[in-house]
This record gives sequence, C-alpha cells and structure tokens, in this order.
Amino acid sequence: MELDWHVQRSDLAGIGQLALDASRVDVDENALALSRLQRVRTQMQRFELEALLLNDPVNIRYACGARNMQVFAARNGMARYLLVTHDRTILFEMGGAEHLARGLPTLDQVCSSANTGYVATADGLVKAERQWTLEMGAWLRELAGRGARIGTERLPPGIVSGLLAQGFELTDAQGAVERARAIKTQEELQCIRASLACTEVGVAALHEALQPGMTENELWSVLHQAVIAGGGEYFETRLLNSGQRSNPWFQETGAKRIARNELVALDTDVVGCFGYYADFSRTFHAGPEAPTSRQRDLYKTALEQVSHNLSILRPGMSFRDYAREAWPIPERFFANRYYVSAHGVGMTGEYPYLYHHADFEQAGYDGEILPGMTLCVESFIGAEGGEEGVKLEQQVLITGSGTEILSNFPFEETLR
Repeated sequence: MELDWHVQRSDLAGIGQLALDASRVDVDENALALSRLQRVRTQMQRFELEALLLNDPVNIRYACGARNMQVFAARNGMARYLLVTHDRTILFEMGGAEHLARGLPTLDQVCSSANTGYVATADGLVKAERQWTLEMGAWLRELAGRGARIGTERLPPGIVSGLLAQGFELTDAQGAVERARAIKTQEELQCIRASLACTEVGVAALHEALQPGMTENELWSVLHQAVIAGGGEYFETRLLNSGQRSNPWFQETGAKRIARNELVALDTDVVGCFGYYADFSRTFHAGPEAPTSRQRDLYKTALEQVSHNLSILRPGMSFRDYAREAWPIPERFFANRYYVSAHGVGMTGEYPYLYHHADFEQAGYDGEILPGMTLCVESFIGAEGGEEGVKLEQQVLITGSGTEILSNFPFEETLR
C-alpha cells in the first residue's frame, strides 16, 4: 500500500505556531543569572568550600551568565576561568573579549585570562604555569584565606601541584556545581521551554523533509538550520541514524542514503535558547509504504518503556526505588540497552543518572528525586544483531505532585 504520511499530519499541526525566536521569550536574564549564582554559593557552604575555580564553559555560564566560544573553551581548558567566593565573583576572560561580560550583575570584576596551554606557551609552559599559580594564589589568599579549601575542575598537573605547594586544599568542584544545577528556578524553566519549542519546530522541519534517497547528513542539517535560526546555539552530538545504522545506538550521522521504508532515529541533544538543553528522541518511518509489523513492535516496546518509567516518577522517590520499579528490559534487547534509564538535564546533561536495576549495584548511586529537577527518560530498543532500533526519550519536570511533560513533539502515528 502506498502511503504519504507527510500529508495532513494532525498531530503536527500546532508545531509551527510554537515560539520560533528566543528574542520573543520574556526572560529576565539578570534575575536568571543572580538566582543561579545564589544556588552555587548555597552549595559551596554545603560542601564546605571557601572558593570555586571553574574552567568548564558551561559551569562558568551557569554561575555568572558569561558566554564566550563555549566549544573552543571546552578544549582549551585555561582560556577562560571563573573564581567564585562567598562574596566575590571574578571572571578571567580571554584577552580581547573582556567586554562581553562587563555589566553582568553577577560579576565584581572582569580580568584578562593568562592562557597557560601548550599552544599558547610552547616550551614556556612550565614557566607560565608557575607564574599562573603564583598570581592565582595571591587572589585566593586575599579572597578566600590561607590554606582555603578550593573546588576545582580539570586543572593541568602543573597548576595543581603549584596550588598545593602554596598550602591550598583542592577538591572536586563538581559536587557543589551539579547539585546547584539540579534544581531549576522559574526563570530556568522559561528558558528550557523556549529551547524545547525551538527544537520541536526544527524536528518538525526535519520530519517534513525526510524522504528516501537523501543522506543522513542532509536530513540532519535541516534540524541544525532551524535551531540556529530560532535562537539555539549548538549541538553536542551527531545522533541521527537510519536502517541498520540505527542499531546499536550511538553511530554518528553520516553519508549513508536513507532507503525506502527504513526507520530513522534521532536524539536532539541541542544546546538551545539561552544555553539550555533540549533533549528528546524520536524515531520516524521513511515510507512510502506502511511500516512492517517488526518495526511497529520495536516502536511499541520502546514507547512502553518510556511510558512506564514516566508513570512511576514521583517527588521524594529514591534513585534505588526508581531502579527497582522501572520497566524490566526483555532479555533480547538487554545487550543494546541505553546506558541509563533516565538522567538530569539543564544546560547540558547533568546530575542525577538513574541506572537500570540490573546495573545499579555496579554503577548506580542513591539519592532523591526532588521537585524542580528536570529529567530525560530514555529508551533504546534494538535486538543484538537486529536490523533496526528505536530511540525514544521524553524531557520532564518533577513537580510537587508528579511530573509535567516538557517535550511535546508527538510520537509517530504510523508506528504506534
């Protein structure tokens, strides 16, 4: 039977009316930045830290609101860094870019960074790191005190040894920062909804463009164009696959041409409007004929996993109880399972990871699902050695009484 499922998709009719442009969303970005900084400082007290020294660009942005070449900074770890104490916040920005952060209400001072990476210093690396630690040590003694306990992340060995030699106690900053990020403010939820709306418009455009014969790269580019045009920023992954490349998961988008009647699975992983993550997964059918019973069974199984695990989520639930109550993965799909059952999401994927029951004793940890957390509930269903797989995922908010679905893009009618 010939079937053109592009025509008159009633479940997609409203997608085009969603917010297309982040500039049209009314977010008080000063209040957003100040509320996040306060959450960071609250967690600093909890973790008994006198200061944080952050060089992860996403954590810098979370703590002070400063955005500058995040992908570049992620692989040039000392290009820019942020010092946070209980009453002072100082950004060391890349030389020539200091003006980008001036005026932010979270910052007391903006200075030029001293980039100590090898590319910037070559054979002068050891000397540059020694000078860096002396200068940062002076800042830390003034603002945090001698022998202060400092939360750090991803520092080069030379800088670590230099700070330790000056008597500072170094510990991992991630506990404090991840716990701060885990609970969303009202301003953050506005940003998340805007980011998801923009991404849903892009996925609708991708869905409309999908035709047998085009490459995965060509189809993936449709989503990129729409997201960037709508105010989104960049993609963390390249996860769109068709046919046999959809199983196992995590095969990156490539030059393969999409064949007739194949499944096409995608995971958005969009750092979207205001720097917030839009993270949902959908699987489509390329047509033009109707899906096979095997394809529908895979899809229905994945949808069953997501639906069940959404139904058990509740505030106050422990991570261990969630793992125990979660949907049991059938043996034939277990080997290719998604590596977590659910995970936190905010400006990127974040704390907590909720593991499958079978993996909990080895990899899992306990904690509590709390109101204000935003989570992504995951499913990948594909048999080991099977021809195709189905990837589905929903982004949700934990409320005081249950959950609110944040990712509103519809599931595929022809596969349900």
